[in-house]
Amino acid sequence: MGWKSYHTNIKVRLITSFLNRIVSSAVMPFMALFFAHEMNQVWSGVFLALTVVIGFIVNLIGGYISDRFARKKVLVSTSILSSVMFLIMTISLVPVQKFIVLFAIAYIGFVITSSLGRPSMNAIIIDSTTAENRKAVYTLDYWLINLSMALGAVLGGLLYVNYQLELFVLLTISSVIIPVAYTIWLQEGEKEKLEKKHNNVFVDLVHNYRVALQDSAFVKVVFGSTFIFAAEFSLNSYIGIRLSESFKEIHIGNFELSGVRMLSLLNIQNMLLVVCFTFFIHKLTDRLSMRRAILIGLTLYGIGYVTVTSANTWYLLVGFNLIATIGELIYSPIRESEQANMIPHDKRGSYSAFSNVSYSGADLIARSTIIIGAFFAPMMMSVYIGIIIMTGMLLIYSGLFLRNRHSKRLSQVM
Repeated sequence: MGWKSYHTNIKVRLITSFLNRIVSSAVMPFMALFFAHEMNQVWSGVFLALTVVIGFIVNLIGGYISDRFARKKVLVSTSILSSVMFLIMTISLVPVQKFIVLFAIAYIGFVITSSLGRPSMNAIIIDSTTAENRKAVYTLDYWLINLSMALGAVLGGLLYVNYQLELFVLLTISSVIIPVAYTIWLQEGEKEKLEKKHNNVFVDLVHNYRVALQDSAFVKVVFGSTFIFAAEFSLNSYIGIRLSESFKEIHIGNFELSGVRMLSLLNIQNMLLVVCFTFFIHKLTDRLSMRRAILIGLTLYGIGYVTVTSANTWYLLVGFNLIATIGELIYSPIRESEQANMIPHDKRGSYSAFSNVSYSGADLIARSTIIIGAFFAPMMMSVYIGIIIMTGMLLIYSGLFLRNRHSKRLSQVM
């Protein structure tokens, strides 16, 4: 099954996300550096941690809304509001003395609007795929995400310092295109509507997520993914700030490799490796059992990021970032497709929202490393990241495989 056979909604989502991420990836990875430079490191860490908490809460509301109302309308509305937030952020950068408070408020607004819409888009994709093509679609999505982020990282590394305003103008323009594309091409498919069980909306929302929380296997995979993602997210948080402060500049002719450019190089390396080897690794993992592939992938991923967290020489950073990326290529599409297969049909929005705990929680842990890293040595931060990754491995393994073992025992008893 190829591109032509995919549902229109899948094509809309993949194309619009690809174009939007190219520009957003040139800006968003530098938010920790932006706020640390404009304010200070601790303020940056606290503020970004706060936005993660806000995003997490709003995301749960977005999941409930996704299952109760038309997903297309939710997506169009939230994407329009997101473009308005980007416009305000852009305007706040125009004066020489930037309106940092206005920028911060608009950034929070963007977090709220994007978090409201994200579960609807995730649910639409699950609605539009089948168990047979889901892994292939997620693999393609994973590849496109990293290609767009690689292109964005190139833009950011070359233009962020001197052309910050221009990048935000591009981001605003690209964000305006998204709701237009959704309005024209996105299809509102048939779905099993979540019935309201309580008159009180808040009680109904809590009851809805109580069901998800009772799915212990799914909860383990979600929280395990939270700890795993935290290592990668720390690259643009703690590791990025550490490199900007302590990485010794390297001069290659007239080119200066500073800490900020080293961060961009690591991001570019990660994404280019994904772009070049995703489908090759996908074929290799098809020959392995899912259990073995997950363990190999997560082990390589852990070794890589534990070292990158404290390394300060370019060859160690590049070498172990390579190892981490190979591990990511092995485990990521498998984990994502298997997690999607665990979601009930009538609660796809809610379960998808709950699964985003992985990203919100990982972002929160990554932001906390900014604060913790202000007081601990890099080597201790490597130990901290190592513990986080090991915890994630245990949770994902038990959620995916002990669940299967328990299901087999039940079927034998019955």
